[in-house]
Amino acid sequence: MKISIIVAVAEDNVIGAKGMLPWHLSDDLKRFKSITMGHHLLMGRSTYESIGRALPGRTSLVLSKDKNFKAEGCFTFQDFKEAVEFAKQRKEKELMIVGGGQIYRLALPIATRIYITQVFRKYEGDVTFPEIKKDEWKEVLKEPHLASDPPFEFKILEKRK
Repeated sequence: MKISIIVAVAEDNVIGAKGMLPWHLSDDLKRFKSITMGHHLLMGRSTYESIGRALPGRTSLVLSKDKNFKAEGCFTFQDFKEAVEFAKQRKEKELMIVGGGQIYRLALPIATRIYITQVFRKYEGDVTFPEIKKDEWKEVLKEPHLASDPPFEFKILEKRK
C-alpha cells in the first residue's frame, strides 16, 4: 500500500489557524476531492472536527488520544500504526494522510508521495507542516496558478529511492 500525504502549505509552512485553513482556494478543494475520492483518509481529531463530518465517497479514519472519542461515519483509532494497518487489511492501494500537523509528522517518514499545494503568501497560523528534506524527495509535477489570489502551485513529490 502506498502512503501519500496531501496538504496545502503557505509560506513559513503554515497549514492551519484556529482549526481552519487560513485561505480559500476552490481549485485546491476540487483537486483534494478528485485525488482522495474512493480512498481511505487518515486524519487527526482536530482535522476531523474542522471538516465536521465524514467526507462522502471516502473512508475516514480518525486518530484521537481519547479512547471514548467517536466520529459518526468514521473509524476511530488511538494508534497511528493501527490505523495504517487497518487500511492495509482493507486492501487500500493509496492511504491519504490529510492532516493535521501531528499526523503529518508521524506519516512523513513512511510516506512515498506528497501532493502539495504551495500557497505563495504568509499567513498567521498555529499549525505547521514539518520541514521537507529536499534531498529525500524529487518533484515529478509542478502546475503553477500564479494569477490566482493568493497565487499557488500544485506539486507532486516522490520519495527518492
